[in-house]
Amino acid sequence: YISEMRHIEVQILADNHGNYVHLGERDCSIQRRHQKLIEEAPFIFSDSKFRKKVGELAIKAAKAMKYRNAGTVEFILDKDGKIYFMEINTRIQVEHPVTEMITDIDIIKEQIKIAAGGLLPFKQHDIKYSGHSIECRVNAEDPEKFIPSPGTVSLFIPPGGQGVRTDTAAYSGWKVPAHYDSLLAKVIVHGHDRSEAVVRMKRALSEFVVEGIKTTIPYFLKILDDPDFLSGNFNTSFLEKKKAE
Repeated sequence: YISEMRHIEVQILADNHGNYVHLGERDCSIQRRHQKLIEEAPFIFSDSKFRKKVGELAIKAAKAMKYRNAGTVEFILDKDGKIYFMEINTRIQVEHPVTEMITDIDIIKEQIKIAAGGLLPFKQHDIKYSGHSIECRVNAEDPEKFIPSPGTVSLFIPPGGQGVRTDTAAYSGWKVPAHYDSLLAKVIVHGHDRSEAVVRMKRALSEFVVEGIKTTIPYFLKILDDPDFLSGNFNTSFLEKKKAE
């Protein structure tokens, strides 16, 4: 049993002509009830050696099952730096935008091209990484009790500006249903480094206007100010421990 762990995953692409690449790692350790809330790329303590190792493990797993198209290989990283295979998600992940932001590769576009029989237009050595990206999953929930907050969104103004991306289907007048996932929007930012990305995310969330329902935006703003989060001193039990303090 691994009590203190990071949730690390690797984005892969594989075409129908035997070509495989990975697009680096993501850290998805900020979770509540085993559901990811904040994702980052790259892993804050990653270096070229770690990325090469975890990337090669992901490609090895994909080749073993003759995998095709876009997918995500997920791992557990323990406090001693040991890597354990967890699962392969044979689909696009909610958090794929953070990888797109640091690689400048449109993963959805490549997925469609692969499905149409196309060749990957790049090799592993062509993949370049730039800066740091963070995603916050904004849910229609009470930020204190975490119960769903269905209802009509009376005003919806997503954030924008340099290095800010918002993926959403919501709009002013949209009714949030009570019977489905409470995800309202994904706010993704990119910065030259993690510090800039955090500042940019705080600004974006502060400018995000959602009226008529409650959202988890205030909760994220607290996390983004937490010293342990800022220093990277966290694992998958981070939010549970903070709640108990």
